[in-house]
Amino acid sequence: MKGKGLSIPIRSGAVLAIAASLACGMAPASAETPGNALVMAYNIDAISTFDPAQIGEVVTNEIVANTCDTLVDSAPDDASEFVPALAKSWDVSDDSQTITFHLQDNLQFPSGEPATAGDLAWSMYRVVDLDFGNAATLNEYGFTKDSIRDLVTAPDDKTLVMKLDKPYPVQLILGAIAANRVTALLNKAVLLENEIDGDLGNKYLTTATDCVGPYHLVAWNPGEAVVLQANDVYWGEAPKLPQVIIRHVAESGTQRLLLEEGDVDVARDLTPEDLQDLEDKGEAQVARALKPQLFYWTFNNTNDVFSNEKVRLAMRYLIDYQGLADTVMKNIGTPRASFVQLGAFGALDEKEGEPFSLDPDKAKSILEEAGYPDGFEADIILGTAPYAAPVAQSIQANAAKIGVKLNIEQMANAQLFSRVRGRDFQTALIGWMTSVSDAHGMASRHIFNPDNSLEAQATQYPSWRAGYFSEKSNEEVNTALFEQDPEKRKQLYHDLQKEMMQSGPNAYMFQTYDVAGVSNDLKDWTWNGFRVFYDLASK
Repeated sequence: MKGKGLSIPIRSGAVLAIAASLACGMAPASAETPGNALVMAYNIDAISTFDPAQIGEVVTNEIVANTCDTLVDSAPDDASEFVPALAKSWDVSDDSQTITFHLQDNLQFPSGEPATAGDLAWSMYRVVDLDFGNAATLNEYGFTKDSIRDLVTAPDDKTLVMKLDKPYPVQLILGAIAANRVTALLNKAVLLENEIDGDLGNKYLTTATDCVGPYHLVAWNPGEAVVLQANDVYWGEAPKLPQVIIRHVAESGTQRLLLEEGDVDVARDLTPEDLQDLEDKGEAQVARALKPQLFYWTFNNTNDVFSNEKVRLAMRYLIDYQGLADTVMKNIGTPRASFVQLGAFGALDEKEGEPFSLDPDKAKSILEEAGYPDGFEADIILGTAPYAAPVAQSIQANAAKIGVKLNIEQMANAQLFSRVRGRDFQTALIGWMTSVSDAHGMASRHIFNPDNSLEAQATQYPSWRAGYFSEKSNEEVNTALFEQDPEKRKQLYHDLQKEMMQSGPNAYMFQTYDVAGVSNDLKDWTWNGFRVFYDLASK
């Protein structure tokens, strides 16, 4: 039986004290997690803010998704299906250019104050007005500073109307916007009370959440822990476990030890060897879900060497897709050279989406054509994902065979993200997770680039980060988006993927699994690749 009677009060000081003790390894003497809390070991060093307008990291997005409901949600058992969340239902006009969302009857903020459609409309305006990276989520579908107040309205407290400037596929809009953090319902009054120099509460949300959702943030101690507490006035079903404690544990070996000793319920960053061993011994459950996340090698196309598409093509033949799949990425990733994830509308199948294999001789031949017969020297930066360093070392060894010297620099994830977002790199190993089960979700960010100038700072576009801009590619992305015939639209995406595998800005390597070691005492650990549902877990 798991931890009996260890209650965590809602007072932030008390919660933080318990979380800090857990983060420092001072677990209860019985080495059991609290019976009313979900305790995770997770590398959370990338967290920098909880503002839905600004966050871009996978780990922070996961936490915010459990504190801030969106208009609709992905179904726990099928990420391609959408279910009610803030909106209990929605209607679509005959021309598909107006979606009317009817909100739940009893929406309240954690304070007990009523939450309205007006607050939600303001929350969406706020994303665009602040113009952080996530503004792109709305901008790319016509919601700009000049237009959003006309296109998004709240005729009454329970109704939100979203008008579209073009006939986008409705399922795409549901996934890209309605199920996205940009429709988090924030507490307008509290954020404006805490506004500093017109930041609309941005600094306040660095260490807090104030929105409608099953949990709210009680404490975040950087480098130690995040603590969530269930909202007593939540409109939906109450979480089965009222507290969530996420301990920052960077090392996979330490995570495994904590799981084996009963100090955590879930370990999130285990190696393939750890997962296999746990599964073989029956010491824990191993949970897997194929994520819409790609791990890739990105090249700075503003660099003289990597501006040459033949150089980028040659680099693809230095990746030992199958060898890495059988070792480093076993159980945590599947080979994928296409920029569109498996499972998405318009994705190439497994075979067509991964046509490359390790071939140093071919890489050298292509480099000679590119004008680099003797190779070159470049840096490759990477973060703390357990598989990042071995993948980099494999590429480095293969590159050395053809005269390409790659210097590896590993750093904290937060530093990696900052470097890549600022174009301060030559090459980097990084991941990207889309929130849309449609090829446009990736095409709109990895291929389409609205403005490649350094001043644009379009940091939420991996295409911009890589300095990649092509008028032709931009046109191809838009043509596919508005093609009304589904089969023709699918073919357009197939053609674009094949083209980008030859000339695109990045070398995609693996589509990753969400993997976790889960205590045998924890029940109903639920995820679908797009979302992790903390509120459904139980003991």
